[in-house]
Amino acid sequence: MPRKEILDRIQKYTQPFRVTKGNGFQLKNYDPSDTCGLRLDKREASNLLQQGTEWLAQEQDMLYAQDRWSLLLVFQAMDAAGKDSTIRHVMSGVNPQGCQVFSFKQPSQEDLSHDFMWRYLKRLPERGKIGIFNRSYYEEVLIVRVHEEILKKQKIPQPLLGKRVWDERLADIAHFEDYVTRQGVIILKFFLQVSRQEQKKRFMKRLDTPEKNWKFSASDVHERKFWADYMRVYEKAIRATASKQAPWFVVPADNKWFTRLVVSAAIVEAVEQLDLAYPTVDAEKKKDLARVRAALARET
Repeated sequence: MPRKEILDRIQKYTQPFRVTKGNGFQLKNYDPSDTCGLRLDKREASNLLQQGTEWLAQEQDMLYAQDRWSLLLVFQAMDAAGKDSTIRHVMSGVNPQGCQVFSFKQPSQEDLSHDFMWRYLKRLPERGKIGIFNRSYYEEVLIVRVHEEILKKQKIPQPLLGKRVWDERLADIAHFEDYVTRQGVIILKFFLQVSRQEQKKRFMKRLDTPEKNWKFSASDVHERKFWADYMRVYEKAIRATASKQAPWFVVPADNKWFTRLVVSAAIVEAVEQLDLAYPTVDAEKKKDLARVRAALARET
């Protein structure tokens, strides 16, 4: 299939879920079970995903060689939405030397002694590399907002914890993303939107399958009690931080094969638009290479 035709097809899977303007955004307008009308068996879905991973591997090689741009992929989701498996499948063909994955857990005492963005800033991808945040600085306006007792442990001076603290944090994040994109970091943000019913089904499978028991935590079920609160703060976060430079993708996550296709398509589309190429060699360098080649050829 010609490259342009593939790109046109890719856009059909990304455009419905891309959010670049927050005004009027509502999560209820996005169906977690949506598949854009696609009806694929596992083999067909796997073949499409394989095409995407192979394409991404080629682009990543040029990204690394060119050493100018970098790519930050932010993954946010409720538990059991499939973040880990999506990252594993979509990035399966990427050279590990050019990719960094960070999973952010509870902050350490050192983290709490700095501003809320400090530990994330340290992990931004270098030029030429792909960085993946499995959960991210958005946790600071998601779980911390749902459980405000966490905010009280962050050593922030009391006068700064006013009514506008959440609006201020969201503005800080939006300004931060605007800044880093102007430094050559391409940011793609994925909210894997799983339904409450599908999450329950996956939790039950983890409980009923011995080899999946390790994935289950009682705290996961506890957080289901705050489902409506999480949906509310996710909606607010996306509204406040969606932009053309750092778009959100609200990706349906009830069907894992479709989730992976959308994520893969969004990454391929973004990297392809960079028009990457391998660095060119000037005339003087070519002469040096010719001399080296001649010297090697003379060796016995």
